Amino acid sequence: MTERVEGHGGDLALAALRAHGVREMFTLSGGHVFPLYDAAHKAGFPLYDVRHEQSAVFAAEAVAKLQRRPGLAVLTAGPGVTNGVSGLTSAFFNASPVLVLGGRAPQFRWGSGSLQEMDHLPLVAPVTKHAETVFSADDIPRAISAALTTALTPHRGPVFLDFPLEAVFSVGDADLPAVTPPAPIEPDPDEVAKAARLIAGASRPVIIAGSDVYAGDAVEALRAAAESLRVPVFTNGMGRGALPPEHPLAFAKARRVALKGADVVVVIGTPLDFRLSFGDFGDAQVVHVVDAPSQRAGHVQPAAAPAGDLRLILGAFANHAGDRADHADWIAELRTAEDAAKARDAEEMAAESDPIRPARVYGELRKVLAPDAITIGDGGDFVSYAGKYLEPAQPGTWLDPGPYGCLGTGMGYAMGARVSHPDRQICVLMGDGAAGFSLMDVESLVRQKLPVVIVVGNNGIWGLEKHPMRAMYGYDVAADLQPGLRYDKVVEALGGAGETVEKAADLGPALGRAFDSGVPYLVNVLTDPADAYPRSSNLA
Repeated sequence: MTERVEGHGGDLALAALRAHGVREMFTLSGGHVFPLYDAAHKAGFPLYDVRHEQSAVFAAEAVAKLQRRPGLAVLTAGPGVTNGVSGLTSAFFNASPVLVLGGRAPQFRWGSGSLQEMDHLPLVAPVTKHAETVFSADDIPRAISAALTTALTPHRGPVFLDFPLEAVFSVGDADLPAVTPPAPIEPDPDEVAKAARLIAGASRPVIIAGSDVYAGDAVEALRAAAESLRVPVFTNGMGRGALPPEHPLAFAKARRVALKGADVVVVIGTPLDFRLSFGDFGDAQVVHVVDAPSQRAGHVQPAAAPAGDLRLILGAFANHAGDRADHADWIAELRTAEDAAKARDAEEMAAESDPIRPARVYGELRKVLAPDAITIGDGGDFVSYAGKYLEPAQPGTWLDPGPYGCLGTGMGYAMGARVSHPDRQICVLMGDGAAGFSLMDVESLVRQKLPVVIVVGNNGIWGLEKHPMRAMYGYDVAADLQPGLRYDKVVEALGGAGETVEKAADLGPALGRAFDSGVPYLVNVLTDPADAYPRSSNLA
């Protein structure tokens, strides 16, 4: 039976949002969107506010990524929307179903120079799946329902709606559209069968699984396919933890050996971008498995490229009935390389040197992080070490900026993670450069009683820029920060707590105090500026 809703534009919007499973609003106060706040206040709908609009969008994205449902950010007109564009763009690259609702100057005065008058759509259209101005209150439920359906349809992504002042403040009524989950995209069975034959018949196959495996709820299907075909699995993004570290087919340290020796590389749910050598794996054939035809790579020609619901594709892989090569020797070869790399890592993570090496920070974190802890990476050099040394034990526990590489996600992601998982450890791993983007939003966490632990790797430089620039030119510029800056004092001034650690032996006790504190707590670790993450540039 159709439900009729009435009220001002905010009431109509909230009814449609709740019907689609939206359970909270992230925002920074602005008069253009007061009716949305009024609706939330009257309904007891949770509302979290921040100190910079980008944090609102990043918080909504964290909810969308962790819970696989829509996340909502509400931004006021003009600079409110433009301040959120980096968050929208990150959500676009990460295929996160985020809805941003924007205020807008009144349409009846358009062109007269109202406060914060600008047309947002040309700015946001390139980084959203759908962008629309809704000109009447009666049309708001229809527009929100259609936008959220679009956001949740693979390939997922953010959507944007804005409301002129008179539309959202006006009273209206409308039927609440029925909520219909997007139908799964049926893959081409011939392309799926072709891919399965390539994988099963390969002598040295490798799977690399990415964020869409988690977003598409295909973790169990991935495990079944890997176990059935006996293929070693590496992961990136939110694919991390899809196979627990102790699984016999789970690998993390031997990727270079695997990609150098593989004859078939199966990339599932992640693009063939700079993180994966742009899909160039030498003589190996590439199978690219994506959740929608739009995600097929245009710059390479894979040997097979099934597109559609990942559960259906991976289920077909698991049920492949044709001939299969024996991969036991290949798996054993990779396990030998993996064990050797783990032994090297263990030595690095136990280093007693002062200044502290970043590896030691992660060695100590591994001792205190619970299996279901949410770890958030916000930084360059310091967070690169996190990717190397931390191995998530469960899927849906790792958040990083993704391929867009946008710094400043940390506090917004922390807010969204804490709201999503009130009882888990939330740990933000932050470079000292990244701290400059969002640390003021610790105040938002403190005020709204959202405790998290923040570990800052403080080497006083932009590490991923200083060392390469010096190698290229013999000098560097614009790559230095204040050495030894007391980021913990900033957090204390904002109502949290923290401390600075200069000795490796003091790391463990400091982290223990942080996780026991019950408040936003920053551990400011002075790390060795000479210890740069060893990787070549991926800018090309």
